[in-house]
Amino acid sequence: MLALAVGFGLPLAVLAGATAQGRAAASALEGMARQPEAIGKIQTAMILGLAFIESLVIFTFVFLFLLKSQLPADPNTVIEALKSAAIK
Repeated sequence: MLALAVGFGLPLAVLAGATAQGRAAASALEGMARQPEAIGKIQTAMILGLAFIESLVIFTFVFLFLLKSQLPADPNTVIEALKSAAIK
């Protein structure tokens, strides 16, 4: 189960982060086009929001490296553990 979390966690976090960043940038650009006089405020808010979104992806990256260190080095160990845990 831990291997699945490590294998799928980062790609899902990156996909969600990239989608959120794209939507945030698109919305900010639309706002800038509608109100050119508010470009400075919108740009500051957008950069702050993008930093928060990116920090979540970076935290996931670090957390998955910590989880990866908990995985056994030998894949056969995982296979043996799964075989012994099988319901008979």
